[in-house]
Amino acid sequence: MTMTTPMHTGGYLPIDWGDQTQLGEKLHRFLTLLFPINRSLTGEGVRQTLSLIRQHCLPDLTIHEVESGTTCFDWTVPDEWNVRQAYIVGPDGHKVVDFKDSNLHLVGYSEPVRCTLSLAELQPYLHSLPELPDAIPYITSYYQRRWGFCLPHNVREALQEGNYEVVIDTSLQPGSLTYAEWVLSGESEEEILLSSYVCHPSMANNELSGPGIGVFLMAWLASLPKRRYSYRLMLVPETIGAVVYLSRHLDHLKSHTLAGFNLTCMGDERCYSFLPSRQGNSLADRIGRHVLGHIAPDYMVYSYLDRGSNERQLCAPGIDLPVTTMMRSKYGCYAEYHTSLDDLALVTPRGLADSFLALRRAIECLELDECCEATVLGEPQLGRRGLYPNLSTRDSGDQVRDMMNLLAYSDGHMSLFEIAEVIDVPFWRVEPLARKLIDAGVLRRCSRR
Repeated sequence: MTMTTPMHTGGYLPIDWGDQTQLGEKLHRFLTLLFPINRSLTGEGVRQTLSLIRQHCLPDLTIHEVESGTTCFDWTVPDEWNVRQAYIVGPDGHKVVDFKDSNLHLVGYSEPVRCTLSLAELQPYLHSLPELPDAIPYITSYYQRRWGFCLPHNVREALQEGNYEVVIDTSLQPGSLTYAEWVLSGESEEEILLSSYVCHPSMANNELSGPGIGVFLMAWLASLPKRRYSYRLMLVPETIGAVVYLSRHLDHLKSHTLAGFNLTCMGDERCYSFLPSRQGNSLADRIGRHVLGHIAPDYMVYSYLDRGSNERQLCAPGIDLPVTTMMRSKYGCYAEYHTSLDDLALVTPRGLADSFLALRRAIECLELDECCEATVLGEPQLGRRGLYPNLSTRDSGDQVRDMMNLLAYSDGHMSLFEIAEVIDVPFWRVEPLARKLIDAGVLRRCSRR
């Protein structure tokens, strides 16, 4: 089923893509719009999130529904879960926890319950974090029927003896799983895959930073006058949604995907992190290492053994898409992860804008790469072409060195990105130098020999 919604930008687009401050502010404002929505593997929260993305940013986003019970590889689409209300009333008649205050209070996929329990009877259904006493943990039980509530540990410790009224008004019944995609055509049918997920409730870094940056990357790509490659954005519930998507598109993805990036945990201002594909040697792996090596040389390197997001499905044996993950603080490795502390204060406009730029650099390594060859024998005379500075400074020396190293490897056998790797200079510095040398007639574009 395809849903249609009229286009309203809401002030998020268009953007001056060269203005990092404006970009970060609009990204953060867009995440603020989506933050309160209760998302899960299925349900109205996912539909509302995807509808708002289409309404405000990507009018051509296509939204699909897959019926509960549908078999996808080794998995089955679960029943649909929706929440009307959920709360606990204490002995004094006041609500101890209320889903309306935070959608993290309810264990994900809790079944309907109405009962009265003593404090001792209630405790097994409560979840808290003694090490983070002010945080509400995020807990789910997707594939086993149960119910429960999450609350700050200091609130739990203060509960008084007596009877507690428990109300969970949810529906858990056959429905559908919702996902979205957009394919943006380029000159080539080869595709770059951008993958993220929309299945967590109100958490900003782990949930919303990935799809937010993915959506804005697609909007930026759509604004370009031309694109060498085609681009595919998939927004799915984590794990089961990726399985569903792959079961429908695997043959096409395996034959058309040149490189891919899994987008998650991209909004804080802490260190960058890199998680390779299963094989570890794809073009996306090389580009990810190149970009992070130049913008954040102290970035954290993880193994595929540390996987935990949709790269598990995208890189699984027999699928092996060339997908890597460039993050800020890696999921599971920061204190606020899967708690109410992963909020809109942890995710900042600057963090979002810088992560967007890192992915933009990665895409530019693909879009702008080409082969060139020198037009003269031996070392060219740069001075008479206006390419050698007439005032020698440290910076001018670096520029000349980079230019000469670029020329030294421009033999038609190596692309600009490959040369950038060899001479250890960022591609986004090498490519403008190549254009300058082409304009001066010292280099010419060619097909790879």
